[in-house]
Amino acid sequence: MSTIDNVSAPGDSARDHRPAVGADLPRGPRLHRPLLWMVAAMAALVLFSAGGMAFDDRMLLDESVWLKPLEFGLAFVLYGITLAWLLSLPHKGSRVTWWMGAVFAVTGFVDVGFIVVQAARGTYSHFNSETDAVNSIGQMVFASGVPGLFFANLVIVLILSWQRLVDQPTARAVHAGLGLAVVGMALGYLMGFTGKQLVRDTNGNVVELVAGHTVLENPSLDARDGVAGMPITHWSTIGGDLRIPHFLGLHAIQVLLLAVAVLAWLAPRYPWLRAERTRAALISVLASGYTGLLAIVFWQAMRAQSLVHPDGRTLFAAGVLIWIVALLTLGVYWRARAVANHSRNAPSAVRMFAAGRHTRG
Repeated sequence: MSTIDNVSAPGDSARDHRPAVGADLPRGPRLHRPLLWMVAAMAALVLFSAGGMAFDDRMLLDESVWLKPLEFGLAFVLYGITLAWLLSLPHKGSRVTWWMGAVFAVTGFVDVGFIVVQAARGTYSHFNSETDAVNSIGQMVFASGVPGLFFANLVIVLILSWQRLVDQPTARAVHAGLGLAVVGMALGYLMGFTGKQLVRDTNGNVVELVAGHTVLENPSLDARDGVAGMPITHWSTIGGDLRIPHFLGLHAIQVLLLAVAVLAWLAPRYPWLRAERTRAALISVLASGYTGLLAIVFWQAMRAQSLVHPDGRTLFAAGVLIWIVALLTLGVYWRARAVANHSRNAPSAVRMFAAGRHTRG
């Protein structure tokens, strides 16, 4: 075993070698119960929607009527679990965050419930301008529910963003991830300004959607959402798709927390990763790169450009981002190696100094 295995870098304490994710969790933390109920309901919806896709052949814009409920259910499962864990950590303002978590849970349940109702009816939940009673009430729910989700998440971010709840790498992942989630939610509002389109429901009736997620240079009333979508994601290949930056922003926190867990797992195998501040620096680099990626795909979508058909400017921006992230990562690596080498050589220097004093004595 090398000397570095047993020597801490200057300025690093014993806590630098503790596990990263969940290290500061109290014993038996109480997870946010309303959020857990919401997660359980959404998980059941995912299973139900998967069955619906298998046995119900009705389609909306070349997609199963149950695809949207499945996607929303899965998204709320992932985000709800993450939020419930965060709110279980001891922090200041916990009473306010508990109520904001409850608002998020109830609002998410109601909003997704309307999506399920519309899927069962074989029509559209988003941007639907039909005047029947069910849709009219549902659109009013959306009009109040979506801002409710955004506001609850924003308040939680503002309260938690200045507090260190866990170890440094996890704290940076949480702060950056929550901030990017707020940005992702905000970008979703821009879908309301892409222009009208005329589509058909599962009964063949023409429905006017006041907006959509696909951005075209010269939009018309012809259907554009669901036309020539990518496999699995169904993101548009004929124009920009605002669902892409919306998706990346919402799920940034899961990506960053996964990176924290991976770095913690690698730390015992690679000595240069053992210092907590080194792993925190790498998370900062990853968060910066993720923010740059979010900006690029948003810029691309707003220029009515498909993700799979980037132009020269998009490729140049992506190349610059890759180089910046690579250089920052190398900088963190070189600094960590230098600190580790200094720590390894420090005992030898101390012994030489002591020997010199003994000789002179």
